[in-house]
Amino acid sequence: MSFFELIHEDKNTGARAGIMHTDHGDILTPVFMPVGTQATVKTLDQTDLYNLDSSIILANNYHLHLRPGEDLIDSVGGLHKFMNWNRPILTDSGGFQVFSLGLQKEQKGQQGKLVKIDEDGVNFRSHLDGSSHRFTPESAIVCQRKIGADIIMAFDECTPDNADYKYTKEAMERTHRWASRCLQEHKKDVNHHGYKQFLFGIIQGAKHEDLRKESAQYISNLDFDGIALGGESIGYNMEATENILRWVMPIIPQNKPRYSMGVGLDPADLLKAVSGGIDMFDCVAPTRLARHGMLFVSTKEDSKRRLNIKNSVFSKDLSAVSKECSCLTCKNYSRAYLHHLFAAQEVSGLRLASIHNTHFMLDLMRQARKAILEDKFSEFIKNF
Repeated sequence: MSFFELIHEDKNTGARAGIMHTDHGDILTPVFMPVGTQATVKTLDQTDLYNLDSSIILANNYHLHLRPGEDLIDSVGGLHKFMNWNRPILTDSGGFQVFSLGLQKEQKGQQGKLVKIDEDGVNFRSHLDGSSHRFTPESAIVCQRKIGADIIMAFDECTPDNADYKYTKEAMERTHRWASRCLQEHKKDVNHHGYKQFLFGIIQGAKHEDLRKESAQYISNLDFDGIALGGESIGYNMEATENILRWVMPIIPQNKPRYSMGVGLDPADLLKAVSGGIDMFDCVAPTRLARHGMLFVSTKEDSKRRLNIKNSVFSKDLSAVSKECSCLTCKNYSRAYLHHLFAAQEVSGLRLASIHNTHFMLDLMRQARKAILEDKFSEFIKNF
């Protein structure tokens, strides 16, 4: 059985429905992956995630390397056992975090004080305590191997949007050389914990059409199990993201899953990316927004599809956050109660809000998949 099965393509858009097969379970696509950066989705526990029927969660190589360390996780048999989660996990390689948390860009395309890039890898300092660390393509793979996620990512250089063309091209070419090295290291041991790990390559090139196409061609020609779109634009600038999707989708193979990293600030962003042919998404925004009282709803309130439960207008509103929602929060608690929890700074308010936003994103993808299978995705987007 192949890792990815393409089940159906919508007749009117680029949207696709598929299945990824892993040893920890199948993943129906399109899929939103809740972000559990440090082996936990903030404010939620694994029982919450099972109740939400999340088929996969995301953790981060950079953060887990810094604490508790990959060797400890390896010693207990991998991250699934360490965090008591027996469904699929994806780990980001840490490339984005090295270049975003480890430095502040001082000028276009220049390295900052806390990161030093060379051909072999990257020296960086921990954002926690300033301690020195180094990632190479090989060590990033070894670290993820020990952590034991089902899907792991190649180590790449994530260039900012304001990097000049020359630097962006150099970083992209370095990412390509690192991608080949990641593959070589990965193939040495693909079943470290007794189950298979799958490796994705990452397309870079910032906002430059020719570089994105060149990168898509290079990464697609390598023996990766899946293809991801990376870079600062992806997810944070949806206009640029949609342009990049149009550039690279004709190049990326149909028989591999496509992952757009960091998409999900607005639920509508997921539908735009699905329409462009993307299968997988992750974003910290749903739970981060929830912790600030911003809750997703099906209809637009003000200029966005969310409400701020901390606003006084909700203090006596006994309706559910969203009447169309079937999550635990909406079935059992009112807007007034959640407003009270946030006003009283009760931790349970953060959890209930996070349950709602996470459910909203997961359920949106379940509905999108159904619409794709029925060739009604265009209608689904219009109604949304």
